[in-house]
Amino acid sequence: MHSPTLAAWVGDPADFAAAYWRRRPGVFRPEGGARSPFTLADVDAALATGFLSEPYLEMARAEEPLGRDSYLAPRTVNQARHGGFADERRIRALLDEGATLLMRRVDQWHGPTRDLLARLSGELGLAVEAFCFVTPPGTQGVPLHRDDADVLVLQLNGAKSWHVAEGPADGNWEHGRVGGEPPAEVLRTTLRAGEVLYIPRGFAHEAVGSEGLSVHLSLTVREVHKGDLFRSLQKLTARGMAVETRPLDDAAVLAAAAAMLDHVRAVVAALEPEELVGHARRAKLAELPAPRAPISLSALAAGSGGPERSGIGTHAGGI
Repeated sequence: MHSPTLAAWVGDPADFAAAYWRRRPGVFRPEGGARSPFTLADVDAALATGFLSEPYLEMARAEEPLGRDSYLAPRTVNQARHGGFADERRIRALLDEGATLLMRRVDQWHGPTRDLLARLSGELGLAVEAFCFVTPPGTQGVPLHRDDADVLVLQLNGAKSWHVAEGPADGNWEHGRVGGEPPAEVLRTTLRAGEVLYIPRGFAHEAVGSEGLSVHLSLTVREVHKGDLFRSLQKLTARGMAVETRPLDDAAVLAAAAAMLDHVRAVVAALEPEELVGHARRAKLAELPAPRAPISLSALAAGSGGPERSGIGTHAGGI
């Protein structure tokens, strides 16, 4: 594992891979604290714009669901009513009442986070996404659950108490809430600002805000699952397949089926497991937002000599 980006949070990536990666959870305290491009000030700024909307945010309590109308509101745009926008006042009121704010896929709408995760994903060869949780002290937003990802928790503000339990015994498990008898606990810790918690994929966990307003960024490292591998297998075996699209009679249908089976058998016989896994991982990486364009519109305008030369905003009414 070679990842300078990861090293800033967990130290030597090789040591991390040997001792922790998909083996056991761990807490890391990097010198100077873990640095995040997304901060509590960015949370405030995102909510203040009023543009953040569903499904990028949700409010939750572990003990009861919260209806979307309790924290979202409609807005009128171009004389039409549109729903699902963050209502900053309602969100603040619910936080005061002990609800947790979840901001999804920060990497899709916050440029510096997008750039950071693009580097990390490239270094790991795995898709990485970002989620932000804001939890008041003494409250819990999500009950005991398993994530379908390895998780790096960067504590940005306040503190949060974590309980991490055993992972699944084999690959036949479901992500989401854990019911029944809880699995045995393997780590109990309080994470404070600047510290990092690693939770391996599938390890059950839950957390409660403990000191001040707890804010953390969860970086989820996505691995492929059976469905991803099967989709890649379909795409790989479809390459170069010379089969009639719409056979006209029974004999032609049987001939098409025979040709298809012969083609698939030949491809599968030559296909290596590493090739299939690599294809599935690249497909996940392709779904991530691309890093920001190296040339911004403001730089483009400055380089063009202003609006008179660029043609931007020179016509009546602007854009």
